[in-house]
Amino acid sequence: MVHEACRRSVASAPSILRCWRGTGRLRDSAGERVKSLRRTAQRAKRKTRSAPLYPCLLWLTEHGREVFAPLDARARDQIGMMLGVLSESEQRRLVEAMRTVEGLLGTRSEPKTPYVLRPHRPGDMGWVVYRHGVLYAQEYGWDERFEALVASIVATFIDHFDPKRERCWIAEREGEVVGSVFLVKESETVAKLRLLLVEPKARGLGIGSHLVDECVRFARSVGYRKVTLWTNSVLLAARHVYEKAGFRLVHEEPHHSFDHDLVGETWDLEL
Repeated sequence: MVHEACRRSVASAPSILRCWRGTGRLRDSAGERVKSLRRTAQRAKRKTRSAPLYPCLLWLTEHGREVFAPLDARARDQIGMMLGVLSESEQRRLVEAMRTVEGLLGTRSEPKTPYVLRPHRPGDMGWVVYRHGVLYAQEYGWDERFEALVASIVATFIDHFDPKRERCWIAEREGEVVGSVFLVKESETVAKLRLLLVEPKARGLGIGSHLVDECVRFARSVGYRKVTLWTNSVLLAARHVYEKAGFRLVHEEPHHSFDHDLVGETWDLEL
């Protein structure tokens, strides 16, 4: 509680109380002092019901700050010693873990930017293969042969990557990968859209449409005349995104793959 008052030049009793409540510290050994703070805030609230709303402000005196300073310095030194034994990568993991805890226990708010799209980097291809395998097994019951197909597509993309005419976009939300799409060279005039994926928790934000729109925009900018893609009739959400972007169904063919009877579809967009 003293730390919260010192950390801010001036703080209101309710704001400190909310901070303590939000971090679960109401249950610690300082609980009685927190209850006292709650009573102070409640008395201030009662007094202001029939009077102008002036906040109940708290701050440390100069003597209080002098007493607190060595305690704060000692705490920082102890934290420094704890962090000093960790490698740089371990410190990054610790920071990410603390952000996760803060996000789960703190006041939640929507990020200013819902998501960002970026180029691929090392590690992304493994994520693409893994998440395709997991999600398609969970949502459609497809077996590991689909994961093998995705792995072969990703390997071909990396082995023959043409940065002037091909792209992979990765969608991130709050530092976590939540989607992907690829645009690869089929011929000099035709590009192929592949491996569109959006994590369930990130659906409804327009990520799928944005990824497809980026493919179309890039294809136009480098001179392709058509974008084609292959999908299956059971993938209703993806089909809706393609249709919304202007793609048209041009061919259907039944097939048995991934331990299921499916209907493969070819969709084209003339540029």
